[in-house]
Amino acid sequence: MAMKDIMGKFKSGDEYVEIDMEEEKGDKRLLVEVERLDNYADSDRLQRKVREGSILLVKIKELKAKDMEELKRAVEKLRKTCLAINGDIAGMGEDWLIMTPPSAKVHREEQSN
Repeated sequence: MAMKDIMGKFKSGDEYVEIDMEEEKGDKRLLVEVERLDNYADSDRLQRKVREGSILLVKIKELKAKDMEELKRAVEKLRKTCLAINGDIAGMGEDWLIMTPPSAKVHREEQSN
């Protein structure tokens, strides 16, 4: 509540004013974003977004076709970030990654022997 709003509630002779301390009702849903990893430099943007709490679906197909070594370096950088923040990262098929912040986890099916 702004100071102007508080001061506006005082009337002459009032000894106190009631302040509503409830949080503003914001949208608390997780954000899922579809992103692309076209080069190693894109990994900085993806790191920032997962640190901010977004779930990322990352298309890696183009970089995989262009430069497999660059893809490996970028994925390793992203994996280290996810581990550092207690997030999660997993491959989805051949062309996608999913990255999650600490508030979400990737479900992995049990491997049968």
